[in-house]
Amino acid sequence: MKGKLISIVTNIVLVAVVAAVSFVGFFGGSAVTVSKENSNLYYGAENGEGVSLMFNVYERTDNVLKILDILDEYEAKSTFFIGGSWADDNVDCVREIFKRGHEIASHGYFHKDHSRMSVDQNLEEIRPSVKLLNMICNTNVTLFAPPSGAFGEATLNACLSMDLRVIMWSRDTIDWRDKDVGLIYSRATKSLKSGEFVLMHPTDCTVTALPKILTYIRDNGLCAVTVSENLGE
Repeated sequence: MKGKLISIVTNIVLVAVVAAVSFVGFFGGSAVTVSKENSNLYYGAENGEGVSLMFNVYERTDNVLKILDILDEYEAKSTFFIGGSWADDNVDCVREIFKRGHEIASHGYFHKDHSRMSVDQNLEEIRPSVKLLNMICNTNVTLFAPPSGAFGEATLNACLSMDLRVIMWSRDTIDWRDKDVGLIYSRATKSLKSGEFVLMHPTDCTVTALPKILTYIRDNGLCAVTVSENLGE
């Protein structure tokens, strides 16, 4: 009887913890988590030697190709966090990203809210995207960025079981919402320092702002590198 009571109490506590994580996992487009010390969660590279521009991709193949050309012009490298549903329809573009020396990473498959998912649900959403990207590029994807920055303990645990690092950002250009090129540039560059992760998307305004952002990075003695390189890998 005592063991049964302990089990019931334990389950209640677990439910409360999961509910709390779901509640704080996503707020206003940024993650708030109870696990900032989790070994596979990164908001930047503490001892990084470069700046990482992170492109989350679920659309605008035309702009992705423009971004690749701009990155080539500045001899810059980046990490592309790619949605599986987009990758499935844009295999040639995914291969082009990888061919040009950029890092391929997972952004889930259908752009879901991972903070509301169980471990199994997270696995069902992330694992197929990783397998698809690995197959397309014959590579080994090691990074995952949760769509909208929404995640919880279950996401971290699911990624840990797949040897994936969960990548957030140190600054967000909010280019998916704001169309002001100057504002996007300012958010990407103001007081920028080594080790930072800068979140971007393949929008028209980002394509316009990118050359100026890369010029700032170069002129301030920084370099644009992949997330994994920034993390020392």
